[in-house]
Amino acid sequence: MHVAAVIKRKGPDVVSIAPDKTVAEAVSLLTRKGIGAVLVLDDSGTIHGILSERDIISGLSRHGADALTQRVDALMARDVLHCSPHDTIAEVMEVMTERRSRHLVVTEDGKLAGLISIGDVVKQRLIDANLEVESLRDYVSLRADP
Repeated sequence: MHVAAVIKRKGPDVVSIAPDKTVAEAVSLLTRKGIGAVLVLDDSGTIHGILSERDIISGLSRHGADALTQRVDALMARDVLHCSPHDTIAEVMEVMTERRSRHLVVTEDGKLAGLISIGDVVKQRLIDANLEVESLRDYVSLRADP
């Protein structure tokens, strides 16, 4: 299966925040949406980075409560990992594991197509595994019927 199936299931909407917003505003947004990371985009839609719970915890560790008043672009990760809708689930799992990344930006033809998390990838892998099991059951039952 491919990343396109994940985007089709969850939709292409991406929660984002401007780089000049405060970390406290980002924390509020993450909490409201029940998500673990937010893409950092400017008004033109250019990707500047990604801010995750991990980045916020690291900022709190370094700066204490003052981290919450800093701009998002002070704590965000600038090295944003990308994938394509045509990449396989196995390929993105390998990238996420090797790079210790919980999120990948999905781009197609240079444009933002979505954002996937490790949870999305695992869910898709479980869906694929269940479909394979059902197919095998159907095959075995057809072979068993005279």
